[in-house]
Amino acid sequence: MHATQKPRPADPLDVETFARPEQQRRYIAAMDRLAADRRPATPLRVYISASPKTVNDSNWERWLARITEDLPVGVDLLHYRSAFGESAYDWDTLADQLDGLVVIGRPKRLGSRVHVLGPVARLELRSLVAKKPVLLFTHNLGLIPVVDCMSQVMSPADAPRLKLIAPKRWNRDSRTLHAALDALRPTGPAMQEPEPRRTAQGHLLAPFAAGTS
Repeated sequence: MHATQKPRPADPLDVETFARPEQQRRYIAAMDRLAADRRPATPLRVYISASPKTVNDSNWERWLARITEDLPVGVDLLHYRSAFGESAYDWDTLADQLDGLVVIGRPKRLGSRVHVLGPVARLELRSLVAKKPVLLFTHNLGLIPVVDCMSQVMSPADAPRLKLIAPKRWNRDSRTLHAALDALRPTGPAMQEPEPRRTAQGHLLAPFAAGTS
């Protein structure tokens, strides 16, 4: 008599998102509020967080073009060289002027869903993830909202890195991605003076950060 084979455990990465349904709903609502609060004709600025090795890679310009193509038309892209140039790195001042962030991590291997951010990129992500759209750029899947990724803090303790894992069944038709892109979509000139922009920060303290520390 043959022994009964135990069923193989399900692949924990074989999901469309690592966010809980409630996280997704709160994220989409937060993105919708950002889009609704956007002043017409206001330029949008998105910072590309990338290591010096990535910026010096021969594919850097191609990756920038890919990110530009994936983001709404009219978004102004910044990165370390264009934002700071010869001046000192002052992230806190710049972060207050940004509408979103795209992080580029080091993939575990070609085509991998595992991307590692260095200590600086991790801090940049943490400073905006509860306020603005923060997206992971992957070479094979494009832009993925960080809220949909699994995150793990890595050593060393004095300068921790961050591992972001993209869901295996990620779908570019995801409602979270569409909501994030809508929050980064410039609006046309107003026919009349727009109402003063309401602060969205009070609404955005919780939904993004869960699972992304």
